[in-house]
Amino acid sequence: MLLSQIRLSGASAQEDLILPLDDERGAPRRLVVLYGGDGVGKTAILAAIAATRPGHAVVQTARPGGPPAFAVADWILGDDDPARPHRLRVLNPNARLEAERDEEVVLRRREQTLFDRRAAEGGFAFTSFSGARWFSRAPVLLAAPARTWLRHDVRAAVSFDDATHADLTRETKQVLAFAGIAAALARSSGAEPGRFDTFAKALREVLAALLEDTGVELKGIDSARLEPTFDDDGRSVELDELPRRIRHRIAFGALALRALAAAYPDKDPREAEGVILIDDIESQQDLASQAALPALLRRALPRVQWIVSTSSPAVVSGCDASWVLALRRMTATGPVEIHQGAGAVMH
Repeated sequence: MLLSQIRLSGASAQEDLILPLDDERGAPRRLVVLYGGDGVGKTAILAAIAATRPGHAVVQTARPGGPPAFAVADWILGDDDPARPHRLRVLNPNARLEAERDEEVVLRRREQTLFDRRAAEGGFAFTSFSGARWFSRAPVLLAAPARTWLRHDVRAAVSFDDATHADLTRETKQVLAFAGIAAALARSSGAEPGRFDTFAKALREVLAALLEDTGVELKGIDSARLEPTFDDDGRSVELDELPRRIRHRIAFGALALRALAAAYPDKDPREAEGVILIDDIESQQDLASQAALPALLRRALPRVQWIVSTSSPAVVSGCDASWVLALRRMTATGPVEIHQGAGAVMH
């Protein structure tokens, strides 16, 4: 599942905002950087994507006194339905396109209902990271894996503004700990290498790609405390002791891989498609890390479609111009303009 286009209607002062996410060959771009200052709607676009995906289409929130807001998303199903030649169009439940005839509305809604059911059964990998994300010093909490890191919940709600639900520590530690424990238990039982060995190996490789310029690598699990441990230039440290910029990278890799593994239990998660949203990717990153991070994400999971937002020129400086969609508003109440290519990275 990859996103080809998103259209927002009634959510801003302008009538429509259409973001084309395809490359010059007509295929969905695997990395999209939404670049712009405050007030141009970057977070609103990510929220609209999260609210118009197969398995989870919900009503958009309108501006007070404004027209009804809705979003229209066109998805390439790819591995989720390789025989399908055309895009799946998903609308919010309160939406109807102007030119649609009654029979077209009925057909589209039936098709959307069909894929909502299919998405609940597996596949259609999706996860998101709020711009309000943070890291507490919570200890690792072990619970039933089937209800935690192995659980595929395509209907999970997404919030990009609620910091009370944006602590990444416990989820990240669960993935890191369970990966090692499950793989070790499988090996000790004499079983053939399987799902957990594949996931543990994938996790190490993804984190190695994301941390290649930091001197940090995943080491293992503390046998007494079950806390994930890392080698930091020869020094053994736990997740809580690492700089925040590195913890962010670890969370991006671990939680994205967890979503892919849960959605596709019979596949190497590095080979799976999915959509990962990151709001304010520059949060708690130094300038060098901001410039490096987009390319590292792309290299760590190349089949994933990363859609990230930023207001940082440093992030854009590390991007190919084809990755960037710049959103600009010339006046406080004017429409948002979209710039691509060289025009997206020039001021």
